[in-house]
Amino acid sequence: MSHQGNIWDREYRNPVFVTKNDGPQADTKRFLKFLKKEEKYKVEDKTILDLGFGTGRNANYLAELGNEVIGIEISKNALEIARARARELGLSVLYRLGDIGEKYDIEDNSVDIVLDVTSSNSLDEKGREAYLKETYRVLKSGGPARHNVRSTLGGYFFVRALAIDGNKNVKNLLKQSPGPEYDTYIIKEIGLTERVFSRDDFIKMYNQYFKILHLEKKTNYATFNNRIYKRDYWLCYMTK
Repeated sequence: MSHQGNIWDREYRNPVFVTKNDGPQADTKRFLKFLKKEEKYKVEDKTILDLGFGTGRNANYLAELGNEVIGIEISKNALEIARARARELGLSVLYRLGDIGEKYDIEDNSVDIVLDVTSSNSLDEKGREAYLKETYRVLKSGGPARHNVRSTLGGYFFVRALAIDGNKNVKNLLKQSPGPEYDTYIIKEIGLTERVFSRDDFIKMYNQYFKILHLEKKTNYATFNNRIYKRDYWLCYMTK
């Protein structure tokens, strides 16, 4: 198992950041509402790829809605929890053990929706480039404009990523515990490296492959070592 896989295995065995909740994440449900209201797109009978699915919170929920769900997760402990929860719910979800920063065993243009809910933030630059190319490859392409009718959009991509803008805690971490690559820091207590993004950096990176439909910043608060930390995120809805 990779170093990153070992870190996440320990995390799911003795959680510091992850929660025991088994319901879908609020940010994922907001994304689904956006698709329904703004894009007139029903998330039913779709093929969905959940990158870094954790304990299956989002994947199991999407399967309950009648979708075919594929998940890739680097932690064996998380995988076992997700599979057990799916069995309890009587759901069929294709959970796979793997690294989202490597090639996916999925056909080209076969996925309707991809989710990355704060999963790619622990990839290194090589892995992040693979993740971007693979997501683009597997996501469905849109159709061309015909007879004065606008082109149909391709598959949808939801990303929640860590934001640096306006976050003093993140800026302190970058100074006090810098990681090996640009805008990364190391959480020494668990040995995890995280990448954070300015708005401009985020747009520049994802615009190489996708069309951004909606981008906003959201603030959450997390408890770590009995202290409360501010965590800012970019919530981004994209299409191919």
